[in-house]
Amino acid sequence: MKIKSSFIYIVLMTTIIACTTNPFTGKQTLALVPNSQILPMSFQEYGVFLSENKVIKGTSDANRIKNIGQKIATASERWLNANGYAGYLNEYQWDYNLVQDDAVNAWCMPGGKIVFYTGILPIANTDARIAAVMGHEVAHALANHGQQRMSAGQLQQLGAVAGNVALSKNPENQAIFNTAYGIGSNVGVMLPFSRSHETEADKIGLTLMAIAGYDPAEASELWRRMQTNAGGQAPPEFLSTHPASDTRINNINSWVAGAKAEARKYGVTTFQK
Repeated sequence: MKIKSSFIYIVLMTTIIACTTNPFTGKQTLALVPNSQILPMSFQEYGVFLSENKVIKGTSDANRIKNIGQKIATASERWLNANGYAGYLNEYQWDYNLVQDDAVNAWCMPGGKIVFYTGILPIANTDARIAAVMGHEVAHALANHGQQRMSAGQLQQLGAVAGNVALSKNPENQAIFNTAYGIGSNVGVMLPFSRSHETEADKIGLTLMAIAGYDPAEASELWRRMQTNAGGQAPPEFLSTHPASDTRINNINSWVAGAKAEARKYGVTTFQK
């Protein structure tokens, strides 16, 4: 009875959680954990991170990060308002900080808290390439990817619990299940899920940077530079949280014309490289 109840619970949860639709993709998204819980945690963790790291303020690079970030956020608001989603950003608290760190990275927490590491600036070495990174990170926030990852992680844990309950009287099979489930759910579900988020963020980011007046074609050049910097050391795509650089570049090239066409709807006809 307990086994049956566990599986029924998982099925019910899976059925009812897909209750929000992302305005940029039109897809229903996982939302086990509401933004009312996620955003306060995000803002608090972001504050702790900034207090424990060297935040660069007042320099030309720091000002570029803030200015370009605000242009991308403004572009997102223009798009949302024009497409019937006024108020979508009411709970967001945009913030853009340059942090001293050699890592070639940037990231965004739910609610619009964005960090650029100084290590990525030699690669994102123009305003348009910074905008490509910023558009990608802002897109993660707009698409609620953090919320979806948390929800998917909870479902993954529920599946593990259900399997262990079902096999509780057979420790040997339980051990086999745990190994197989851990590998299978990660490689077969969680990693593709993460790669799909990266692809969504790339596509949404192109539109945002174009509406903000930056040439979306520069995003593919950014990824060529990232690929060169990595020196071919990336893992195989199916074992990675991110699409391979060649995949991203090909996707971006196929989306550039559409991003520019979308930007023209907002009166943007020239694009900064």
